[in-house]
Amino acid sequence: MKRLATLTLTGVAALALSATVQAEPDGEAIYNQACMACHMTGAAGAPIKGDEAAWADRLEKGMDELYANSIDGIGAMPPRGGFANLSDEEVKAAVDFMLEPVL
Repeated sequence: MKRLATLTLTGVAALALSATVQAEPDGEAIYNQACMACHMTGAAGAPIKGDEAAWADRLEKGMDELYANSIDGIGAMPPRGGFANLSDEEVKAAVDFMLEPVL
């Protein structure tokens, strides 16, 4: 009986760890859902993913400002790209995904 309890607790702990690992936001999926329409076409002046020149001035201001602008909105971009249900972590993951090609 003691062994069964130990195995059960070990299984529960493994599931909890698995859920935590899976909880990491998927920046690419979020980009595809919420950001791509503007950041692939440059709509309303949005910097295009992978365009180093378009991101250069923004990157000079630092990641904290990029994250804040993405969360709070800037210019024609509404807060969280118009997806109010996105968490700060999800927005940051999408920003990180967008910037991968230029960093």
